[in-house]
Amino acid sequence: MSASNSKRPSRPNRFGLGLLSIFQISLLLAAVIFANYISSGNYRRADLSRGADYTLSSSTVNYLTGEAVAKRERPVKWIMAFRRSTPFYERVRALAEEYKRQAGGKIELEIIDSIRSPDRATQFAATYNLTLVSDLILIDARPDENAPIVTESESGSSTLNPHITLALAEEMLTYKMDAKGQRRPDVFRAEDLLTARLIEAIEGKPRTFLFLADKSRVDAEGKNSPWNNLAATLRYRNIQLTPTNLSDLDTIPKGVEGVAIVAPKYDFTDEEIATLEAYWNSPSSAILLLLEAGQCPPNLRIFLRSKGVTPRSDRIITKIDNRITTTARGNFSKGIPFLEDLAGRAAVFEGASSSLEVRESADDLSLKKIAPTPLIQIGLGFWGEADFGKSDGEYKVGETFDMIRDTSPPLYLAASISRGDTADERFSAETSRMVVIANTDFLDPDRQRAENIDFLASSANWLVRRDTLTGATSRTIGIYMLPLLDTQVSFINRLNLVFIPISFLIIGGIVYSSRRS
Repeated sequence: MSASNSKRPSRPNRFGLGLLSIFQISLLLAAVIFANYISSGNYRRADLSRGADYTLSSSTVNYLTGEAVAKRERPVKWIMAFRRSTPFYERVRALAEEYKRQAGGKIELEIIDSIRSPDRATQFAATYNLTLVSDLILIDARPDENAPIVTESESGSSTLNPHITLALAEEMLTYKMDAKGQRRPDVFRAEDLLTARLIEAIEGKPRTFLFLADKSRVDAEGKNSPWNNLAATLRYRNIQLTPTNLSDLDTIPKGVEGVAIVAPKYDFTDEEIATLEAYWNSPSSAILLLLEAGQCPPNLRIFLRSKGVTPRSDRIITKIDNRITTTARGNFSKGIPFLEDLAGRAAVFEGASSSLEVRESADDLSLKKIAPTPLIQIGLGFWGEADFGKSDGEYKVGETFDMIRDTSPPLYLAASISRGDTADERFSAETSRMVVIANTDFLDPDRQRAENIDFLASSANWLVRRDTLTGATSRTIGIYMLPLLDTQVSFINRLNLVFIPISFLIIGGIVYSSRRS
């Protein structure tokens, strides 16, 4: 045998290599399938948007995982009838799917595009007696599937079942007028609206708070008035403010969830205080009281003092660089269940604030089962100035702390009051609850802060015994527009339609030519 024949390489075993390749590919496919199977039930979602725009707020999550939703026998049906061409379709769809995921099977979601699925849209409209079938979310929370969808009101008109609500797309956006007088989108508030509609559908009707209009002087004029901001904050919690005159009432009507006293200017008569006292001593009563700085009518102050909280006539101030500031800074109290998400966080209240005397754990109050608790404690360096704004000739008083006249720390800006056996869950539903806040300027749109609105919303939900809905509320999402000149728009169009395609053709030609050569 020649040397050349001895060095000839052996032929590869193509059959063995083929079997090995098939085996490796099979193992790879099995690994991919196995990994997908494991990840389908064990995964974590991450919201990578800058402002966590697709993450539900803690108050909404608490409600979806609470008893109102989790213990339902029949899941809540959501039907999202949205056209895909709607500008914020994807954002609403993502939010609706997040509601479904957080509810743990207690929300059934169906998405209908009236353009792509006209037959299903027609069937949906006929079922729920609707004329508008696009760009809305219908929430059907009827306890019984056989309950009528359409009911007749007292006037004889047909209305949807109280447990069926609609969230329209146009309500998810707020608008404002720009410099040219044109109506532009401003804020996207889909989560606020969807949560409010879900609560309304499950409860069947809004909770009612009587607003004592004859005692208050809150500004109700203008779209952004403090009254409108207060009403909107409560409305998104499914709480409706109903103005009434206390002088016309002998008793607070049954079925009312609470009483709101906002910026009281006129004092209460003895008969009106007796009406308020009788309501407070009744089971499950609730009072929300917002006081202007240094303004509390005498009889109302006596009523509050008997409950362990006394509004003072001072002004919370501090001195920074020889300059007096009235912006009160402090912290939300720890250990308060309905303020769990706010506990220890900074509380900043602009405008005018007064301090509250809170007789916590007083023996005479404990005997009556009345428990006042501070909710906001002002930080060090502040004091309650008794002579704020007063002057004595050329000398302006109230610029330094006076140990005799002024109020020394600790200073409290807000407090809660409970009456009854709050420690026993069997009787906690019958307790009376009150929240007192010695500041009304935080309702002003120019002084509004997110944490203060969270505090107000959590307090309102605690008052109506909706404890699962307390916590941080959703953040509004601003809509920003990029102003472009006509020449800039023309350049972008030429770049996308002409220059970029030509560039790709040139690059492709160069690559093709180099390979041919």
